[in-house]
Amino acid sequence: MKKLLIVESPAKIKTISKFLGPDFKIMSTLGHVKDLPQRELGIELGTPIKIDYVPLVGKKKVIDDIVKQAKVSEEIYLAPDPDREGEIIAWHIGEEIAKKVKNKDHIHRITFNEITQPAIVEALKNQTTVDMKKVAAQQARRVLDRWVGYEVSPILWRKIQKGLSAGRVQSVALKLIVDREKEIKGFKTEEYWTIEGLFSHKKEQFSATLTHIDKKKVEIKNKEQSDTICESLKKESFSISSIEDKERKKNPLPPFMTSSLQQAAYNRLGFPVKKTMQIAQKLYEGVQLGDGTVALITYMRTDSLRLSETALKQARSFIKENFGNDYLPSKAQVYAKGKKAQDAHEAIRPIDVTKAPQQIAHSLSADEAKLYTLIWQRFVASQMMPAVYAQRKVTLQGGKFIFNVTGSTLIFDGFLKIYFVEDDEKEEKVKLPGDLKEKDSVILKKIDPKQHFTQPPPRYTEGSLVKTLEKEGIGRPSTYATILSTIRKREYTELDKKKHFVPTPLGIKVTDMLEINLPKIMNLQFTALMEEDLDKIADGEMDRDKLLHEFYGEFSKDLDKFLGHKHKVEETDITCPQCKEHKLVIRFGKAGEFAGCAGFPACKFTSNFIREDDGSITLVEAEKPKTVELTCPQCGKQLEERMGKYGKFIACPGYPECKYIHKEKANFKCPTCKKGDVVKKSWRGGTFWGCDNYPKCRFAIFGDIEETPCPQCNMPFLVKKTDKDGTVTIYCWNKECNYKK
Repeated sequence: MKKLLIVESPAKIKTISKFLGPDFKIMSTLGHVKDLPQRELGIELGTPIKIDYVPLVGKKKVIDDIVKQAKVSEEIYLAPDPDREGEIIAWHIGEEIAKKVKNKDHIHRITFNEITQPAIVEALKNQTTVDMKKVAAQQARRVLDRWVGYEVSPILWRKIQKGLSAGRVQSVALKLIVDREKEIKGFKTEEYWTIEGLFSHKKEQFSATLTHIDKKKVEIKNKEQSDTICESLKKESFSISSIEDKERKKNPLPPFMTSSLQQAAYNRLGFPVKKTMQIAQKLYEGVQLGDGTVALITYMRTDSLRLSETALKQARSFIKENFGNDYLPSKAQVYAKGKKAQDAHEAIRPIDVTKAPQQIAHSLSADEAKLYTLIWQRFVASQMMPAVYAQRKVTLQGGKFIFNVTGSTLIFDGFLKIYFVEDDEKEEKVKLPGDLKEKDSVILKKIDPKQHFTQPPPRYTEGSLVKTLEKEGIGRPSTYATILSTIRKREYTELDKKKHFVPTPLGIKVTDMLEINLPKIMNLQFTALMEEDLDKIADGEMDRDKLLHEFYGEFSKDLDKFLGHKHKVEETDITCPQCKEHKLVIRFGKAGEFAGCAGFPACKFTSNFIREDDGSITLVEAEKPKTVELTCPQCGKQLEERMGKYGKFIACPGYPECKYIHKEKANFKCPTCKKGDVVKKSWRGGTFWGCDNYPKCRFAIFGDIEETPCPQCNMPFLVKKTDKDGTVTIYCWNKECNYKK
């Protein structure tokens, strides 16, 4: 009889198999196997609160296969990921197995932070049971999220438009974006001036900034003040009043945890948060190196900065051997965990520091190599000596005017040898003459006044939003990627050209409505405290049902008020141009905001509009449909090109009597079902080619097609894809054919 080890992801099977040999059968749950039902709340208030779990779509066979194998296995090891989501997966599949196996004592829970033979062997020695405190914490989070999503979303449908959703955490993240946009719109720019002086000392020159007048910090608000000061400066003689020399240390940054990795990968590599986590998952589960699959990093969902003794010894040995004793501190660097860190895992680090990025980059994809390099460098740097700068501050005085300049010279690179830290400090770019002495005279050669204007706070990027969520205690490392993708998917935000989040009118409307009617769930502090309470449940310091009952008691009252609250429609001062009786109001439809007559349904006037900077609106005449050289096969009218939610399409002008929509059709039948036509379809991500027998046939190509037979297998078409850099690749759709150019 074999032993059964159950993991969460199938990608781990290959890596773990080589460590455990033929005695073990390794199977995967393919993620979660159970969840709350899709079309019911699935939660029954009471003591205890009952949670109705059902198999996820397509997971019944997965459960049955695992249970079948468990029945003939001598020992069963539940080994999903070592976090709360992994714990609930272990509990769910463990419960299903327990119903069918005779000896439940043979079911064990094991966890490991890295996929290496020593870690897995150690985990098998330290088998335990499912941590029901972690399970309770995950259940509490899921129930809270279900209540908010399931109870609030239908009210938004009724009051704004169908298909909207609310989320306990993502709605608060959206609020941050909306609040920032309002701050930017309401920002009042103020003028201010700075004055730089170019001084000469012997044959050398250097710049300094005017900082004080009459021992008061300088504040120059306009050109008149600046001109007056500049005229006075021309009359003064300057000398060096003081020189202050000191050494300044720049300490290495700690190793990565999830949030700091997401921020660094975004800022340095331009990786979206979701992409960072997908690549990190691959590096954790294992990549092909030489003849085998090797895991490269420790578990990537963590808020801990802790490093194991083994990792510290490995890093110190590597630094000593490759950089010498000058770069090695007298003892290992230990970084304090944050107040909210659960410390269940280590920080994110390379499993084997001797696998330097340059040695294995050829076996990784370009993006995998970039992320592994970032993680490796940050880990090694965290255990190196600080960088040391010689810093010189020079103060110059002429009468009542004081100028200052600070310059730095790097005298020991320390950790900067392998991990560059962007430094905004101006003095590190300043070079000062080496022979300056106190009381030396200097000549003011040039005065350079500069006008500036205060700037509004920047919009959030993915990196800066994660940083703020972490700072405010909103969400947890495992949830950031989902939060960001949800607020984009719901069309509550857009990204501008610089990849900053911009709230859509719909996002602002939803946020404002939720803030008025459900102030508690939109409160940052309340949401952060809720996260802390979930941590307390996981630590056994708080009861799951106590938290849920307290939350629902207040939430249900706010919900009742929200249901009864009459939604106030945004009115404009524009009279309806059609009926001349009512004012226009702002409404929401499938394509976004539009202006409509308040007298609807008696008057059906609608118009697109643009919102001016002062908040007023200007109506925009809709573009009239263009006729095309095609006739409707159903009623004979000439077809028109129209604009829809997903772009332009060609349809009959006789709608709604005639509902014909023209579809671009390929000259070959569907290669999957052999019956349907292959037509071009639109969706929110663009266009694709698919079988018109959908949903019976799910053939789809998310790219373009070239109706040229494949020169190798004679498939009647080729797939054409264009990368962001404009590179065009043409390849055969047939997976058994390797044609590509």
